[in-house]
Amino acid sequence: MSENLYETDFYAWANQQAALLRAGKLSAADIEHIAEEIESMGRTEKRELVSRLTVLLLHLLKWQFQPGLRCNSGRLTVKEQRYRLSDHLADNPSLNARLPEAICNAYRLALVEAERETGLPETTFPVECPWSFDQLSSPSFWPDQH
Repeated sequence: MSENLYETDFYAWANQQAALLRAGKLSAADIEHIAEEIESMGRTEKRELVSRLTVLLLHLLKWQFQPGLRCNSGRLTVKEQRYRLSDHLADNPSLNARLPEAICNAYRLALVEAERETGLPETTFPVECPWSFDQLSSPSFWPDQH
């Protein structure tokens, strides 16, 4: 029954599985699908990290390479993403070990977005992320203030 419920009503399945686990009825629980869902949740948290970093990097690139277009909205986006990134890492501290990979992946995506949004050629931007995570997360860091 739980296999069918997993396929037809995920919300009901999840509640059923939580109740079975809380009751200690492990033999009745759908362990294989529970394990898959837990792994999926971990991947989601990693994607969220890359997403936050991508938005932050995009706006820092725009800040550096389009100084004439700087505005309060851009500054506030950077500030917001730094807060969201900090909160996400506080909620998921083991992701700190994945930061180098996440920054690399996020920068690759940010380059595509920067080229699209600025109209500047890809060659305008550094090939690799020019900033450390400490710089990216620092409220006082702005690319033009090295």
